[in-house]
Amino acid sequence: MAMKIRLARAGSKKRPFYRIVAADSRMPRDGRFIEKLGTYNPLLPKDSEERVKMDIERVNYWISQGAQPTDRIARMLEAAGERPIAERNNPKKAEPGQKAKDLAEAKAEKAAAAAEAAKEATEAPAEEAAAEETAE
Repeated sequence: MAMKIRLARAGSKKRPFYRIVAADSRMPRDGRFIEKLGTYNPLLPKDSEERVKMDIERVNYWISQGAQPTDRIARMLEAAGERPIAERNNPKKAEPGQKAKDLAEAKAEKAAAAAEAAKEATEAPAEEAAAEETAE
């Protein structure tokens, strides 16, 4: 049986509250679980001790039995000092999306066209003045 330590959502609409549970990975997110290991209330301030409450002893027991913590639970355990901090690499995080790239490209083309038009506008009167001087 594949075990997970994960969050099970509770609370009402737009007022999230999560239970930290040990559950079979095949069960639904809010479905059957084996043991409640703690709670997580994301509405509280980050520095509040009440935000994450975990029975670390039981969490370590389930991990020793082969349960895999989800990414969010692993981060909570890292913050509690129970796990070493894992390096994460997301090279595409700072890269803008396709729509933003298209908008920037269109803006650059428009600016280039405006610069070209301004350049031609400044050259045209100078050419006309030179033509008038040669005609006289």
